[in-house]
Amino acid sequence: MNTDDSAPHGPARHCLVTGATGYIGGRLVPELLSAGHRVRCLARSPGKLRDHPWAGEAEVVRGDVTDAASVAEAMRDIDVAYYLVHALGTGTSFEATDREAARIFGEQARAAGVRRIVYLGGLTPADVPEHELSPHLRSRAEVGRILLDSGVPTVVLRAAVIIGSGSVSFEMLRYLTERLPVMVTPSWVHTRIQPIAVRDVLRLLLGGAELPDEVSRAFDIGGPDVLTYREMMVRYAAVAGLPRRVILPVPVLSPGLSSHWVGLVTPVPASIARPLTESLRHEVVCHEHDITRHLPDPPGHPIAFDDAVRLALQRVREARVTTRWSSASVPGAPSDPLPTDPDWAGGSLYTDSRELVVAAPPEALWRVIEGIGGENGWYSFPLAWAVRGWLDRLVGGVGLRRGRRDAAHLRVGDSLDFWRVEEIEPGRLLRLRAEMRLPGLGWLEMRADTDENGRTLYHQRALFHPHGLLGHAYWRSVSPFHAAVFGGMARNIAKAAGKAPVTRRRENAPVR
Repeated sequence: MNTDDSAPHGPARHCLVTGATGYIGGRLVPELLSAGHRVRCLARSPGKLRDHPWAGEAEVVRGDVTDAASVAEAMRDIDVAYYLVHALGTGTSFEATDREAARIFGEQARAAGVRRIVYLGGLTPADVPEHELSPHLRSRAEVGRILLDSGVPTVVLRAAVIIGSGSVSFEMLRYLTERLPVMVTPSWVHTRIQPIAVRDVLRLLLGGAELPDEVSRAFDIGGPDVLTYREMMVRYAAVAGLPRRVILPVPVLSPGLSSHWVGLVTPVPASIARPLTESLRHEVVCHEHDITRHLPDPPGHPIAFDDAVRLALQRVREARVTTRWSSASVPGAPSDPLPTDPDWAGGSLYTDSRELVVAAPPEALWRVIEGIGGENGWYSFPLAWAVRGWLDRLVGGVGLRRGRRDAAHLRVGDSLDFWRVEEIEPGRLLRLRAEMRLPGLGWLEMRADTDENGRTLYHQRALFHPHGLLGHAYWRSVSPFHAAVFGGMARNIAKAAGKAPVTRRRENAPVR
């Protein structure tokens, strides 16, 4: 997507983007670059940005918004600082984390002489006291105030539901509507909402860099339609060509219960669904549209809800989803340790290794490896993988429903069902880090190689670093099944590679 036709282009700025590994930040960076701005990204794990198409054009520095020293270093020579991070779903202390991070960001921006801060927050109802808001909305509002009080001119853009391919709100709406022709729903389906297309969000974020210094305030932003969530589902079904959905709201489903319901039906885990559903208790409708005084709406904008859904579905069908909500790290998942780190010396590291000769060239084997997961499956014992996914969902994990961002290609940082791509060497190595709930840390490595005789070799290795006695017990309890799960996986991947045409990409179905 490019918003060049609808966003003002002023003098080139040096922009700092936080949250570039996330949904909005990952889309904003190329827009800023296309507009002629210089971009620096602050990321806890810079390697996750390595494979993005724009990676060679932006500077990436390591740091964390809760670490004042790294934020200060990232702010050097910056004109405009974008604050696109939050601690959604990270536990009961997320409000304190958000508060401290915003304070550090504002203080360091002021100390560095930053000209402007741009923050994307949440739309809050004007007639509801702040203490009655959901913790998620309350925290987003507090972060906005902290940044506005920082002494740096700040624009706070307050949006409700963002409609775009890969956004968490769109994925939730999409799966609820597509999977349930008849649904019993919580009472919040009658809440009025003013959704906004992701293209309009990016257009306004981009325009925020050009606002004059005297503009320092919050702005409500939304699309032209005000709809209940029920109306959004009905209209989604119409745009998607689905039969009309039967929706039966019941008052007994609390936000907590409905978050588990959302977690079972959609790829969105309950830890993320809960703050979102809690926020839907109150009407979120724009009370002003003052942003147009400074950034007038171009022809065709703001984009209507039906058109936003149509654009999002088109990108999904064409496999052109550039970022997804799951691009960011999953709450509660381990950080980013590598199994080769020296910290493992002297510790327990269980392994399950497999090696097979493959009757196919390495490039055919690699296509199968890179195409694993999502609709293509995991090439062994489908029921076992499905049961493991359901068990993970039941304990609040991500399960298998996240699928893939792209049906054919992977990049570092991509979510892949209940794994995340930790390392990829095209044509040779894929290393996945487990994000299912485990009493330890787990990885799955797949390699395409050749031996001294020129034969193609497939190497597969599962690794597990246990946490405590429970971790050791877990490995021993599942190891009897490894021959069927991991052994079958290796054999079927080798078999699929042997059947795959060498000259063109093929979508590989799991061998059963």
